[in-house]
Amino acid sequence: MSRRTFDYICSLAEEHMQAKSAHFVFSNGKPMSLHEQVALALRRLSSGNSLISVGDSFGAHHSTVSQVTWRFIEAIEEKGLHHLRWPSTEEDMTQIKSKFERIQGLPNCCGAIDATHITMMLSSSEQTADVWLDQNKNHSMVLQAVVDLDMRFRDVVTRLPGKMNENSVLQSSTFFKLCEKGERLNGKKLNLSEEAEVREYIIGDSGFPLLPWLLTPYQGKEISESKADFNKRHFATHIVAQRALARLKEVWKMIHGMMWRPDKHKLPRFILVCCILHNIIIDMEDEVLDELPISSHHHDPGYGQEVCVSVDMTASVLRDNLSLHLSGR
Repeated sequence: MSRRTFDYICSLAEEHMQAKSAHFVFSNGKPMSLHEQVALALRRLSSGNSLISVGDSFGAHHSTVSQVTWRFIEAIEEKGLHHLRWPSTEEDMTQIKSKFERIQGLPNCCGAIDATHITMMLSSSEQTADVWLDQNKNHSMVLQAVVDLDMRFRDVVTRLPGKMNENSVLQSSTFFKLCEKGERLNGKKLNLSEEAEVREYIIGDSGFPLLPWLLTPYQGKEISESKADFNKRHFATHIVAQRALARLKEVWKMIHGMMWRPDKHKLPRFILVCCILHNIIIDMEDEVLDELPISSHHHDPGYGQEVCVSVDMTASVLRDNLSLHLSGR
């Protein structure tokens, strides 16, 4: 990140990290400044290296690295959460929808949803270890995210075990409950023709259920031309969610690869803060964004595509109307 972004993150963390009584020092007894503490925590999150390795590179004891990083997590959680929020005004949402429509013509689309696995190495003697076993026989925690076209996270769900599929994770989320109650994705409907209209919705891959507010691709090989065209547009738009998750893991390497026996009560908060930091770099229009390679969209290598067969009939009609509209019929 640029110096400007780093200084801004220090300003967010300052009150919490300086207020408490702990005074952190390097191994030689020299006190750690706020900037040094933040740099240490960011190195821990972005390198994915062990506490000992990070400590050695800074000249600090591994227990200091652990304590400083956790203090930083608490600070960003408390002061940085406004960087990760659902659009609060109609103007914000209109801007998001127009960006999505410009990509592949999907009208009234408000976001793209996807999920990824944060894998971990657990002790086989751990009593609850089986709960965390996913389809690939890894122990993992799921991160579900809704993103906008700038790869900014707008809603995230973490803490749930890898044993759960995308549909189960979605249905356990507050986001699902808000949408089902009509308290989210409840903005203006758009007329496609005299008979057909489309409400606000997000798009997800075939691991998610087809719902009136969540449109997934058509399944099967023998599909009509207009449906195949819809799937192409859907894929080309949805890839933004895959790229956002891939970039998150590329930049914040602590949550990429196999984590060694993490504290499962603290891990969701580490993941959340990595998502907040990801958004801060976007919100600050950091010049490093231009230098980052275009992210691969493979954020979950080795995991096959899940398929959910749950179909809401209202949503099916809505998707058909949208498909015909996009193909000019």
